[in-house]
Amino acid sequence: MSFKIDRGLFKYDFIDHHAILCVPVDADVKEIRKRYLQIARRLHPDSSFTESAAQKQLGNELLSKLVNPAYEKLTGDRTRTEYILILSQIGKRLVQESTSVTLNTDLAKQLADAPNIDHFYKSAIAKLAQTQYDSLEQALQVIAQVSELNLVYLMRSAGKSSTAPPPPAQPKVNSGTPQSNTPKNTPPAPAPAPPKEDSIVEHYVRRAQSLIDKNQFAQAKVELQEALKLEPKNSRCHSLIAMVYLRQNQLKMAKIHFDNALKLDPNDETALQWKPKIDKALGQQHSDHKVTSSPNNRDKQPDKSGSGGLFGGLFGGKKK
Repeated sequence: MSFKIDRGLFKYDFIDHHAILCVPVDADVKEIRKRYLQIARRLHPDSSFTESAAQKQLGNELLSKLVNPAYEKLTGDRTRTEYILILSQIGKRLVQESTSVTLNTDLAKQLADAPNIDHFYKSAIAKLAQTQYDSLEQALQVIAQVSELNLVYLMRSAGKSSTAPPPPAQPKVNSGTPQSNTPKNTPPAPAPAPPKEDSIVEHYVRRAQSLIDKNQFAQAKVELQEALKLEPKNSRCHSLIAMVYLRQNQLKMAKIHFDNALKLDPNDETALQWKPKIDKALGQQHSDHKVTSSPNNRDKQPDKSGSGGLFGGLFGGKKK
């Protein structure tokens, strides 16, 4: 049996794995795993003692063809990063094509106008998750409804980062105010410049910092990669993405970006603090490799007891 959905993000030849699992698009791996286990218990044939053979077959196909692939996609480091990047690009595309986007459900239309988008969106997702697979025949319709919510949320989130607020209105001059003795032919003084607005890159950086604080490093990396596409010489972006790589124990990539940060800003405090530690850790790694590769030590393994590896050495033995 093939499952076809043509609403929400599915309409754009995109498989909305978040909608299949009914989790928000910014859900972390822990939340995704918890939701997957709930669905798997519901759909697995061994858990459906009271259902007919046809219902068990349908549940098993939903599990194997939709739910399992969605879980694998959203929990693998590489596939998740690629997927989140594509989601970000789709959000920007939808903003540009907003006039051609049609919404079929009242819930999605309400989200489009909701003042508190995050609260409304996550509350709606949580409510739909409670009954998503209660009726297996209606499951695809619920997935389509969730995907429409994801579509609207991505559009509004991308729109916030690309739409600048209007400049503040200039105060009106009271006609009764005494005028200074300015010569008639003197041009009026220029109006004060409006406060500098945050750039799109700043929005990416703020979102990335928030994700880093939540230990959502894969999504933070995507935000910073987008920022560096716009400003490849932004030292702060290089320093932040280096920290992300460091937290993922990718020391060589962290070193590259810390080096770039220091080239662009020799006073970058984060790079100055962490680059020497990474150089030392990489040097130790190279030294251990040489020892274990020598003819007299081929059968010996480096002592890792209590060290926590390179990552543990840098962060006190605790990998988050």
